[in-house]
Amino acid sequence: MNDSEKQFKKMTETPISSLIIKLAVPTILSMLITSIYNLADTYFVGQLSTSASGAVGVVSSLMAIIQAFGFMFGHGCGSVASRLLGNKDQKGATKFLSSAFFLALLVGTLIAVFGLAFLEPFMNFLGSTPTILPHAKAYAKYILLAAPVMMSSVVLNNLLRYEGKAVLSMVGLISGGIINIVLDAWLVLGVGMGTAGAGLATAISQLISFILLLSVFVMGKTTSKISIRAVSRSFGDYLKIFTTGMPSFGRQGLASIAGMLLNIAAKNWGDPCVAAMSIISRIFLFLMAIMLGIGQGFQPVSAFNYGAKKFGRVRKAALFTTAASFFSTCFFIVICLIFAENFIKLFRDDPLVTEIALPAFRYQTVAMIFQSVIVVSNMLFQSVGKSARATFLSLCRQGIYFIPLILFLPSEMGIFGLQLCQPLADALTFLTCLPFYIAFLHELKKKELQLHK
Repeated sequence: MNDSEKQFKKMTETPISSLIIKLAVPTILSMLITSIYNLADTYFVGQLSTSASGAVGVVSSLMAIIQAFGFMFGHGCGSVASRLLGNKDQKGATKFLSSAFFLALLVGTLIAVFGLAFLEPFMNFLGSTPTILPHAKAYAKYILLAAPVMMSSVVLNNLLRYEGKAVLSMVGLISGGIINIVLDAWLVLGVGMGTAGAGLATAISQLISFILLLSVFVMGKTTSKISIRAVSRSFGDYLKIFTTGMPSFGRQGLASIAGMLLNIAAKNWGDPCVAAMSIISRIFLFLMAIMLGIGQGFQPVSAFNYGAKKFGRVRKAALFTTAASFFSTCFFIVICLIFAENFIKLFRDDPLVTEIALPAFRYQTVAMIFQSVIVVSNMLFQSVGKSARATFLSLCRQGIYFIPLILFLPSEMGIFGLQLCQPLADALTFLTCLPFYIAFLHELKKKELQLHK
């Protein structure tokens, strides 16, 4: 039995719970490390000033733009390639991976050139105040230089997950993450580079992750390969990548827009408010890592088995992932409510920042209860190729609901409205996702019964 056949047997016959756990654990660790080094930027920059803390929130919107394209190409090619591998089409999987990888390098380069050419107006557009602007420019310069490798690393990481090789993905991400944390401490505080040090640390760590992830493919440890000769010349193939990856682009792209609008709204209450919202966003990225990690362990299982027409396994995987996400979320909700103030002061011990951040943090903590259904339904539809449903649901949280709320509530309700925007958007997104999710579970059950008639 060759490696491809062994992988097929593993993905279609291993018990669902143990398979998802096996794939989710390295992904969770990868997500946690990524979140930790994002938090490290927030922590070390927060030792400088409140304005520097605000710069982290501004540049987060830039990073969300880079990640939006990376996840669109990565999830787009990963979902298609995984279903092709489930159908034992290795050549097709290689074509989609190669096309997405080189496309990510190209788009990342274009973003870097454009961003560096218009750096100051770009940072103002993303919500900088005059006092935050110098810190944001210093930080963003290195993030833009690293954009091509950041974007293509997301493609490589996602393809490894979709192939069921999450451990190999984890090694690249964790190595870069640890290096980032060490460099943050040295460059930001030790050398005295300030926010520029945080940007340089992130750029170096992203380059190292890229090299490690790429080496996995170069050394032939994957079923699909990277080859310039395999790059597709068919517009239809790129359209398939775009449409399949559009839910991810919607999530990440709208996260950038939402972050920008949040910064603009927060500017009305000064740098402490921008810093407070930035700190909350970074903390919740960390807390979401567990649910997203479990969900990303679920994605290759659902895509692979859907391609192999094992619909019962897809349904079981969705239910197991929802339950696992829900119980892990409940645990973190309790922890966050008990230690809310401690978490905020860890990143910026400023009374004004704490006063603004604490209520918002508590509201958002309670709203985390909705994330298990939101995350699983988004990932389920994307993995099985239901692009229209996946795209619509991905637009809800940070777009359809959050954007109108952030434009309306702060002006009508003041800072209390600002604090309520994300929790309300989460609740409305849950109510939207739930009927789609339940209906598709019934659809999967019917398909499984039809196969066995």
